[in-house]
Amino acid sequence: MHSKLLLYLILPATIVVLFVANMLLGAVDIPAADVFSILFGSDSGHSSWDYIVRESRLPQAVTAILCGASLAVSGLMLQTAFRNPLAGPSIFGINSGASVGVALVMLLWGGSISTSSFTITGFMAVLTAAFVGAMLVMAVIMLLSLVVKNNVMLLIAGMMIGYITSSCISLLNFFATEEGVQSYMVWGLGNFGGVSSDKLPLFMIVSGIGLFISILMVKPLNALLLGEDYAANLGFNVKRVRHLLLFVTGLLAAITTAFCGPIAFIGLAVPHIARMILGTENHQKLLPATILTGAAVALLANAICVLPGDQGVIPLNAVTPFIGAPIIIYVIAKRM
Repeated sequence: MHSKLLLYLILPATIVVLFVANMLLGAVDIPAADVFSILFGSDSGHSSWDYIVRESRLPQAVTAILCGASLAVSGLMLQTAFRNPLAGPSIFGINSGASVGVALVMLLWGGSISTSSFTITGFMAVLTAAFVGAMLVMAVIMLLSLVVKNNVMLLIAGMMIGYITSSCISLLNFFATEEGVQSYMVWGLGNFGGVSSDKLPLFMIVSGIGLFISILMVKPLNALLLGEDYAANLGFNVKRVRHLLLFVTGLLAAITTAFCGPIAFIGLAVPHIARMILGTENHQKLLPATILTGAAVALLANAICVLPGDQGVIPLNAVTPFIGAPIIIYVIAKRM
């Protein structure tokens, strides 16, 4: 009963409250009545307020929900597949792989997320490069998992891949133009405001596909908890499951990294938060709870980022470690 109440009432209510907070907070003080009026389709009489709510705050909040859910479910699937509590898109270098792809387009070819979707340096090039980079790193990790049976060693190998990709990005920064370096640096700080209203449908569709496939993987993920041999005995094609996991994790990591930058700790910490509040490893409950918790944590982080108001916006990657790092420290301490 407790877990059902949490899943169907408390977590959704938390998301609604945080969503409203994201609509109300910002550099411009807009009365709550006008914010709700704009959200429901009416005009406030101030064109600037209408634009801020519809074209900035609303897409940013929706992006935070989808991005948080995507990163969280990616972390959960990696932790289950590798049976490692410290597995996650950022720790295994998947985010870094996507970042290298983005760096190639933005630094080497002078591309931008804001340019035309159909040019070689436009948004589709950035998204494609991010997806290929994430998939390549994930494929390397999967191949290493066939040779390296020790989860700690595999984790270290993933971290080394992350260092290699970081070195590649540093080299690209060295040879890039000043404008390219500045653009990439701002992107690398993380920001849920990178999805404009015209690109939001694409972000929603791709993220939705990844999240839907992850929900369909509940049973094989539960089987993997008990080991690959057990999963195979239950009739699951472990190799096919791993390939599907590779695709979904790469897709979600690519779409979130391309749009929002390499966001740290949400994918690593949120699954543990969901485990702690649910007290179960059953993915039938854990996966939906992780999706909802990821959305709530991302909305909370985004609300904190805009708290300074007219003084500016705090970089997202300056906030998420304060939320995620204590959780990981607690998990490590508990296992010692």
